[in-house]
This record gives sequence, C-alpha cells and structure tokens, in this order.
Amino acid sequence: MAKRKISFLDIITIIGLMMTIAFIFYGYKTKIFVSSEALHHFLGRFGIFADIIFILVQAVQVVIPIIPGSIGCLAGVIIFGPVKGFLYNYTGICLGSILAFLLARRYGKSFVERVSKPGLWQKYGSWLDSGKFDKWFAIAIFLPVAPDDFLCYLAGITKIPLKKFSIIILAGKPFSIAAYSMGLNLVFTALIQYVLPVK
Repeated sequence: MAKRKISFLDIITIIGLMMTIAFIFYGYKTKIFVSSEALHHFLGRFGIFADIIFILVQAVQVVIPIIPGSIGCLAGVIIFGPVKGFLYNYTGICLGSILAFLLARRYGKSFVERVSKPGLWQKYGSWLDSGKFDKWFAIAIFLPVAPDDFLCYLAGITKIPLKKFSIIILAGKPFSIAAYSMGLNLVFTALIQYVLPVK
C-alpha cells in the first residue's frame, strides 16, 4: 500500500494543533477557560486585539470540545456587553464549527472517532444511516442543548455540501448562542446579587 504524501494542509493542521495544545495548557494553568475574571484579565493584555483573541478562543473551544463552550458564551457577554458579546460568540463559534466540519471531511471517520466521546457515537451515529441527517442536524443546531461540536464533526463525514452546512450553522446558531449567552448571564447576575447583595 502506497504511503499518503504529507500535504501542506497536513503541515498547517499539525502546526495549528501544536499551537492549540500549547494554548490549552496555558489556559489551564491561568484558568482562562474556567474563570471569566481570568479571561478578562488575559484579554486586557492585548488591547485593541482583545476582540480578535476572544473570537479565536471561541473557535478553539469548538474544534477542541474539552473546553466548556458555556464558559466562553458567558464571558463574552460579561466582558464585552450583550450586543458585542453575542456577535463575538457567534463569529467565533461559527468559524470553529466550519473548521471542525472541514477537518472531519479531510481526515474522515477515524479522526472524528479519536476526537469525540464514545457515548456520542452511540446516541447520534444512527443519524448517518437515517437518510435525514440534514433535517436532524438543522434541528439540533437550532436547539441550545445539543452537542453542536460533535455534530459539526459528524456532518463532515456525510455528503452534506459545505455551503448547505454553513447556511445551517449561520442560520441556526444565533438562537442557541443567544439562549446560552443571555440565559447564563441572568443566572450569573442573580448569583452575584445573592452572594454579594447590594447594600
């Protein structure tokens, strides 16, 4: 069997993966993925580039689904306000979703299995043979409780065109992101007022 040649995309992917792992390790040490305050302090060091860095952080949390996406959505609203926070969450998550789709399309099912939790295959793997993947995928993306990160990878190994996938993501994500962002912000605000009541 002939060995597959390493392409430029493979090299870029490897470099990007190494940088991502390094960033995740740094984020773990500095707690930027689990603390809104730590993330705010981290972004403050980048000045006018803080917005772009945050969007990249949100994209990374889709491609590497070990990072809780809800933390990023909440942090976006707290740090940038409801409007800009929503827009940055939306932009980063959509970019990450499309990148996850492209990675799965490039490297296939074995790659998706390695980066996904086994339990998700048991629950959603049957969608691949249902003949209605597009329909179920669109409904799931619209809902704020579905495992969107995994489903974007799963979509990459189907025959759904990139254009159709992108339309579903761009049209379906606003509701779920708004629900996460605003809902978590309300809960966070209520907890803060409970723990630190205004005198």
